[in-house]
Amino acid sequence: MRSTLFLPEALWSAVTSMARLPIGIRFLISFSRDQWYRAFTFFLTFLLYASFHLSRKPISIVKGELHKDCAAVTEGDVQFNSLSRQPSYLPPQQPPSNGTDCGWAPFDKDNYQQLLGALDYSFLCAYAVGMYLSGIIGERLPIRYYLTFGMFASGAFTALFGLGYFYDIHSFGFYVVTQIINGLVQTTGWPSVVTCLGNWFGKGRRGLIMGVWNSHTSVGNILGSLIAGYWVSTCWGLSFVVPGAIMAVMGMVCFLFLIEHPKDIRCSSTLSTHSKDYENGTNRFRIQKQILNEKNKPLDPEAQCLLLSDGSSGVHPNHVIILPAEGGSAMAAISFTGALRIPGVVEFSLCLLFAKLVSYTFLFWLPLYITNVDHLDAQKAGVLSTLFDVGGIFGGILAGLISDRLEKRASTCGLMLLLAAPTLYIFSTISKMGLEATTVMLLLSGALVSGPYALITTAVSADLGTHKSLKGNAHALATVTAIIDGTGSVGAALGPLLAGLISPSGWNNVFYMLMFADACALLCLIRLIHKELGCTGTPTGDQVPFKEH
Repeated sequence: MRSTLFLPEALWSAVTSMARLPIGIRFLISFSRDQWYRAFTFFLTFLLYASFHLSRKPISIVKGELHKDCAAVTEGDVQFNSLSRQPSYLPPQQPPSNGTDCGWAPFDKDNYQQLLGALDYSFLCAYAVGMYLSGIIGERLPIRYYLTFGMFASGAFTALFGLGYFYDIHSFGFYVVTQIINGLVQTTGWPSVVTCLGNWFGKGRRGLIMGVWNSHTSVGNILGSLIAGYWVSTCWGLSFVVPGAIMAVMGMVCFLFLIEHPKDIRCSSTLSTHSKDYENGTNRFRIQKQILNEKNKPLDPEAQCLLLSDGSSGVHPNHVIILPAEGGSAMAAISFTGALRIPGVVEFSLCLLFAKLVSYTFLFWLPLYITNVDHLDAQKAGVLSTLFDVGGIFGGILAGLISDRLEKRASTCGLMLLLAAPTLYIFSTISKMGLEATTVMLLLSGALVSGPYALITTAVSADLGTHKSLKGNAHALATVTAIIDGTGSVGAALGPLLAGLISPSGWNNVFYMLMFADACALLCLIRLIHKELGCTGTPTGDQVPFKEH
């Protein structure tokens, strides 16, 4: 009898104990320590890279203020605007001066579009060149220190551009040099955060997780547009100084809180490979060995589709560099050539070149386009342009969700690129019909343009950086990420430059250029799409395993 009463008493005790805990506390303790650290890393890296994009956006917002339409400004308006622009805290005897009523010299001349395009090109070309080196350097340095340095330097040079307003600087060379150095130091961001996130999250649901995470791009752009737009009409220098200060603050947060790898705090990792040993001090994996016998293990469809035609892995042992580690042990880091030989890297890199050309043309020229077409001032155009980034958030998440469900990254990108080209044509046609049409097309275009770009730079880069042909070499992730994003940054540099050169002949020609770039991006993926669709009919049990060499 006592045993039958014991169980209800125990259950009752447990129930009453749980009842005494608030619902919120019960929710918090339902997650494990590993889950909390993983969520913290997700949120922190999200904020860190959002601040990078926040600091890049002001130049596109300020363009409408650097050059004004003289014909639309009456003499009375000019006098009022020049008085209202003077900040109250500046001494009256040294007010910033535009030099002319058409904008800020030297951007007040008829060739202002070429000069503004050159500013974009300076930043993005330096970014593209620096990105190839950044991944190689970054995988040989502690991520936290490397990223912190980049954020402090980026904040300083972003603010330096804005100081040109307060010190009345009208030298075109000053602004170009500032953009070049800022482009170089900003390359520290992307390989670092992608590598850190790749360390914490495995391949399962990677598309969805990184699709949500990659919305930091759009969130940063939105915040940058709102901050820059708030100051642009009264004191455009603060449109750069404030984002630069935010960047520096986030750099300090990175230094204090970023955890590079789960093993740094003895958390479990969800990565598919298991390292034999790990060095905590320098975050270096020693040469890893496979726990399972790869000969007898069937491949997942995605890995099979990315293999070479003969089923062999693409990385030769000669392309793996053995680096000295502390204590005299050796560790592996893949070379630039070895990373290029990973199946799919070249195709996705070239695709991103054209996809990023389209995305960054919108990033740097959309506010000016809205100003010219819808006849809005710089502040309102900047706010309206954020709708493109809102669409980009949904596009990135949708691309990740679909690619996870279908297990076909290239096909997902190809479908969105196929739909993006006609959408851009419709956008160029009906955006002149009013704000309502512009609003709808901004959301749709943002989703279709940003979807492939987001998927390639996050989930695809992480997939290829941890590709099974690497046999567990974790060092490849930063290098592969840098190669893919560096190649994409070449397109990012060309897009705004071409827009500046083509736009004087009409905005329609700019949209034709963007549609052609989308078509080229789709063509770059044709082989991988065909390979993915060819895998559809292959039963899982008949998949060809890796060959040992």
